[in-house]
Amino acid sequence: MSGTEALARLAEERVDHRFKGLPPDADGLTVAELTAQRRNLFTDGFATPVLALSAERLDHNLRLMETYAARHGLAFAPHGKTTMAPQLFRRQIEHGAWGITLAVPHQVRVARAFGIERVFLANELVDPAALRWIAGELASDADFRFVCYVDSVRGVELMDAALRGTSRPLDVVVELAAGEGARTGIRTEAECAAVADAVAATGTLRLVGVAGYEGEVPQANPERVHAWLRRLVALAADFDKAGRFAGAAPDEIVVSAGGSAWFDAVADVFAEIPELSRPVLKLLRSGAYVSHDDGHYRKVTPFNRISEEGALEPAFRLWTQVVSRPSPGQAFTNAGKRDAAYDLDLPFAQVVRRDGIERPATGIEVTALSDQHAWLTTAPEADVEVGDWLGLGLSHPCTSFDKWQLIPVAEADGTVVEYIRTFF
Repeated sequence: MSGTEALARLAEERVDHRFKGLPPDADGLTVAELTAQRRNLFTDGFATPVLALSAERLDHNLRLMETYAARHGLAFAPHGKTTMAPQLFRRQIEHGAWGITLAVPHQVRVARAFGIERVFLANELVDPAALRWIAGELASDADFRFVCYVDSVRGVELMDAALRGTSRPLDVVVELAAGEGARTGIRTEAECAAVADAVAATGTLRLVGVAGYEGEVPQANPERVHAWLRRLVALAADFDKAGRFAGAAPDEIVVSAGGSAWFDAVADVFAEIPELSRPVLKLLRSGAYVSHDDGHYRKVTPFNRISEEGALEPAFRLWTQVVSRPSPGQAFTNAGKRDAAYDLDLPFAQVVRRDGIERPATGIEVTALSDQHAWLTTAPEADVEVGDWLGLGLSHPCTSFDKWQLIPVAEADGTVVEYIRTFF
């Protein structure tokens, strides 16, 4: 089945009890039939809690990062683990993405099921079953491009053992760690060379570049992040000078970095990459931009530093309902940890909706979450009653998408124009 056919089949899925927040009277309809009804999020039967994406803001964010990457000469492989939504993968590619970054084999299987032809796996992959499956994908599809990290001689040995007898070499990039105590990656350039030598000694792996994640730089600030990125670029140049990319194919060297907090630094330093023996694929991997957020990424986005290049817009809103007002200083809604991200920040009370009128959630603060309740502290000026809908902003897209299997995409007036299916 082609990727286009697989995406089309999502619209044939039946709506039922599996999908939170959708109208109970929609049970049995296909997603396509429900979409065609263009129901209103607020008046046509959606049940709280319900997470919605803004159609306008989603489109704005996709266009902004497409423009940013093109302006700075960057290829873009946004991290798909943020959304695990093939419909959004396809839109990202339509907006210029080179491919999709992923983290674990299951995510690659989802991407392949929906026709993604270029995958960058930002992890060392040593599971033999997964490696053999990927080798089968490479063997059966000449257009499939797969690149993953290596960060140890032992990892190279395990990969080589699993891949012996396969028809296409697996492309790998040496991962340079962001510093002592950082996450994964090789700590020193000498160790990087040893791993590169181990790759060269195999017949199953092919070294095509270097990569890493600047978001793990200890005590990150612009100076430290730029310094680490320059180490990464120097590593690529040293490897090239030593002829370590002699087997690289297609005819390019991959240099990759870039989360959602420092992609301006990546653009700065990658612009400094010297001329190498073949063209350089400068691969940026930021993923949280699609929905952005009202907390962590709103604070750390590089667009705060480079405001002349535009601004991302938070696209998520979790609609929940006030179910208890036990005292003048307290209220509770019916959404909690099962519905809202809370690993970086608690949700933010943004708007109250009553009788079709929306107003700012003045004097209302989310102070805690239970499994299915948000605890609200209400100041004297707070105007909130049982039955009101409370719109919450969220922090951290990566732990927001994964709580919802089918997410309505609503226009500003509440008209739902699409439903995004996730696969976590």
